[in-house]
Amino acid sequence: MILLEPFRMSKVCLHHIHSGHFHKGLTCFSGRLPKKNSSIFMVPVRAFAVCCYASRTFASVGSLDTDVAGQESHVSNSNNFQRSVTSFQHSSDKLDGMKDFERELQELFDEVKMMIMMGNQNDAIDLLQANYEAVKERMNAGVRGIEEAATVDIIALGYMAIGDLKFVNSLLDMLNEVVDSLKDDEPLLDSVLVHMGSMYSTLGKFEKSMSAYRRAIGNMENIYGKNSVFLITPILGMAKVLSSIGRTSKAVEFYHRAISLLESSRGAESEDLVIPLFGVGSLLLKEGKPVEAESPFLRIFNIYKKLYGENDGRVGLAVCSLAHVKCAVGDANEAISLYRKALQVITTSNYMALDDSIMEKMRIDLAELLHAVGRGKEGRELLEQCLMITEKYKGKEDPSSATHLINLATSHLRSKNYVEAERLLRTSLEIMGKTVGPDDQSITFPMLHLAVTLYHLKRDEEAEQLALEALHIREKAFEKDSLPVAEALDCLVSIQTRLKKDDEELLEQLKRVLSIQEKEFGPEGEEVMITLKKVVFYLDKLGRKNEIFPLQKRLSALGMKFKQRIQH
Repeated sequence: MILLEPFRMSKVCLHHIHSGHFHKGLTCFSGRLPKKNSSIFMVPVRAFAVCCYASRTFASVGSLDTDVAGQESHVSNSNNFQRSVTSFQHSSDKLDGMKDFERELQELFDEVKMMIMMGNQNDAIDLLQANYEAVKERMNAGVRGIEEAATVDIIALGYMAIGDLKFVNSLLDMLNEVVDSLKDDEPLLDSVLVHMGSMYSTLGKFEKSMSAYRRAIGNMENIYGKNSVFLITPILGMAKVLSSIGRTSKAVEFYHRAISLLESSRGAESEDLVIPLFGVGSLLLKEGKPVEAESPFLRIFNIYKKLYGENDGRVGLAVCSLAHVKCAVGDANEAISLYRKALQVITTSNYMALDDSIMEKMRIDLAELLHAVGRGKEGRELLEQCLMITEKYKGKEDPSSATHLINLATSHLRSKNYVEAERLLRTSLEIMGKTVGPDDQSITFPMLHLAVTLYHLKRDEEAEQLALEALHIREKAFEKDSLPVAEALDCLVSIQTRLKKDDEELLEQLKRVLSIQEKEFGPEGEEVMITLKKVVFYLDKLGRKNEIFPLQKRLSALGMKFKQRIQH
């Protein structure tokens, strides 16, 4: 029997403190507080059975997230051979025959998966291609039943594991033609539909994903009833898609339905509840409802604590989610305490490696929070720890070191340690210069940071050259009316102001910045208000009094609205 659970190797990506804006004169890019709706909790994938065909039990996180394109490859020797899934042979017992067919599909996928994991991607492609040619031949001959659909499904999942998303898309089109003509009571159909929903979601084709999940749910409800645990997989898949397209309320409904089904079948303290509970908590944080989000995260904490004890790494991850909640409600001290506890538990339990990207993100989020509450020295120690760990495990010239150098330099800029900030930024530029081209947009981040640093060191000509270079790179890399361009322009204007450049030119540049910000943030954004003040300043300096009054009136209205926002 095929027990096809697409393997999931991806982890939460490292959060870079790259984003920010030049505010209130010339400042460094601000490393922002962890967003109120952020969450870095990773649900540990357990090894309970996930029968994707026929038996229709529900899936773990791995089978919902068909994120297998980044599967880690390790090169080693293996047998190089091909085989095809044989076409279904009718036996006297149709059920036994279908089981044989499922077993063949399982063996095919296992073999492809093993080839990919061993680094033999070309062999995996050859094997998949052989099966593709065989099933295509049958389909061209007019044979388009559930066996063909299931075979194309497995081939598509195989190519998804390889990362050939373009071919996966064409395979799904091919699969759709077959599935649309099949009756709802076909064996294996609901499992094929669940896989299609997951793959369409990965491709960003959310409407098609929902259509597949919707049909799978309908089929299963007709066969097993609306309270069957077999519904969990497509329900969770649908919830994930709905959250991806911003239909949060509907997504929460699906998560709550999954929770109810699991509670009635597995009990209120089942570990299987972690997945939908985490989904609900994350969505509530995203919606700015941290008080409501605390309850599901607290349940996850209690489930793991009861099952594994308070010193288990999974408990540490749950504590981290609670830290996000406390941060979102403004309880910074409690959030800091929880972050520290989470890091300690995960570290002492050896649940994750020190250089794991999730632990790295936790340290960076905590460092940001410490800086935000004026505890920069403690935050800087964490950033130094991130840098040391990266250098130890990946080497001093690894590209990821540049990110930590920039973060550390940002911290020193805040503390007015400009000489040290310059040293760190030049080191990061040197590392990036070896890994990306001179015109790559990513190099503009340390470049602009360095321009700010040199400005504070009163080395304005050097600062101007760096800002100009960063601006030109961004204008080539992005649209000329994009926010990254506006950030570089804003920095340049501040530098050129002190260099006493032509006021008319500076005003035009500021108007360009204002236009971009209004498009990106709306006419009432805080950034818009700050730039408006600068525009008014230059209009006054140039004696263009008739243009100032409407802008001052607008500034006054924005100031009142902004003050009201802060009070609420």
